[in-house]
Amino acid sequence: MDLDHARAVAVDAAQAAGALLLAGTGGAIGVRPKGGSGDVVTDLDLASEKLLLERILTAFPSHAVIAEESGLLGASGGEWTWLVDPLDGTNNVAIGLPAYVVGLALCRGGRPQLGVVHDPVTAQTWSAIRGRGAVTSSGRRLIASHRPSRHGPLLAWTQGYTVSRSDATVRSLKAALELSARRVLQLWAPLLSWAMLARGDIDGMVGYRAEAVDLPAGALIAQEAGIEIRALDGGPFEESIDGTADDRSFVAAHPHALPGLLALIR
Repeated sequence: MDLDHARAVAVDAAQAAGALLLAGTGGAIGVRPKGGSGDVVTDLDLASEKLLLERILTAFPSHAVIAEESGLLGASGGEWTWLVDPLDGTNNVAIGLPAYVVGLALCRGGRPQLGVVHDPVTAQTWSAIRGRGAVTSSGRRLIASHRPSRHGPLLAWTQGYTVSRSDATVRSLKAALELSARRVLQLWAPLLSWAMLARGDIDGMVGYRAEAVDLPAGALIAQEAGIEIRALDGGPFEESIDGTADDRSFVAAHPHALPGLLALIR
């Protein structure tokens, strides 16, 4: 598998989908409910996903694809699987908030080997190949930084759509973060949060039962930039598409900041 070629295809596809989204947000957007958790889907999600699926399956017809709206497509049971998030931040777009990205990941045996995140609003793209670092669209290497503040860390929070408002773990985690953090961002676009963490814009990220489709691409980019990811109890974390929602709860930060963040939520 030529991962450099796969990255080129994924970056081109994500940027084309981003151009479609950017143009579409300038007009009326069709929005309708999705499931019973209060989530929504827009016409832009569907149009972006159609474009991405055509690009990916044309270039890699033997690969499987798991897409946010369409589910499993292509050849199932194979070695390689793409994850497609055509519009991460749908709820933001629905209310006119320009905070959204396109995400793609290529997994081998369930583990991401390639991740691409594109921000149409700022025209920035971040990508990573496992073991080879994370880069911007200009080729600049992403290196996570650690700049502690006496006012506490700036953190991002994400949770899965099926998590109940009354979930006791969520309530205790959020309470701990709010008490000790300088700010806790809830962007409704976890891939954007991962990119911000990889760039050093924020100090850490906490996730609870995160969604499977938008986790691997962002996590790989952050890890390749030098971010460390652990389970909530401090144990190992695997950014895999396998496993259950409970396996997708995590704490992520620069290695120097991670012990303090783990202590904060315990």
